[in-house]
Amino acid sequence: MDKLLNKLGYRLARYLTKADEENESVATCSRDALEATLKPGDVLLVEGASRISMAIKYITQSTWSHAALFIGKSRSGSDGHQNSDPLLIEADVTEGIRTVPLGKYCKLHARVCRPVGLSEDETQQVIDFMKERIGYTYDLKNIVDLARYLIQTPPVPQKHRRKLLALGSGDPTKAICSSLIAQAFQSVSYPILPVIDEAEPGNEAERKNRKEILHIRHHSLFAPRDFDVSPYFEIVKPSLAEGFDHHRLNWAER
Repeated sequence: MDKLLNKLGYRLARYLTKADEENESVATCSRDALEATLKPGDVLLVEGASRISMAIKYITQSTWSHAALFIGKSRSGSDGHQNSDPLLIEADVTEGIRTVPLGKYCKLHARVCRPVGLSEDETQQVIDFMKERIGYTYDLKNIVDLARYLIQTPPVPQKHRRKLLALGSGDPTKAICSSLIAQAFQSVSYPILPVIDEAEPGNEAERKNRKEILHIRHHSLFAPRDFDVSPYFEIVKPSLAEGFDHHRLNWAER
């Protein structure tokens, strides 16, 4: 039975992740600009056009359907990529957690989200957290989890839509891309979109010194858009980072 469910799950996953070329987004910067801008630890958000991407964008009411962590160039080449290829680590439904070359997403609409204030050691810890999980896969026999993405506009109240994103019954190694990256940053106590409570002191003097108390959201509830709207991640636009001067643009003649 498990073998049959895995086979059905794999076919369903392949169907859900097949790209729709007619609806693919267009890159807003060149590959060279994107490569020059990215730094290890950056989160790259991508606007995908597959069936599962369209569902995630609807559920989260966002442009972004996928997230990957930039780790820089491979040193040893043992991961199967050439040493000159800048690499990302991502969680793919069919292939599991893997490294992919930056070129995979250079032709798509993407956004660079950079965590502010992380030390080099903390950044390396985030990257190592991801590397240690390379090879983990989603349990494809849980076809009920996958089947929910067959409905691209599920009739679910907005406040409950995030729960639709969780895959694998809460197993952090079998979750969508943003869940894994969120867990990596949580491993160094770095906030993304924490739940914020304001302390309620008892007297006037204490009220002047109110403190915000941050509560960690469960990693399975994070979506790609959360890195975009997070107050702790800087949005870096490659076309501006390399120095933009509109006087140098070559407009087509009317």
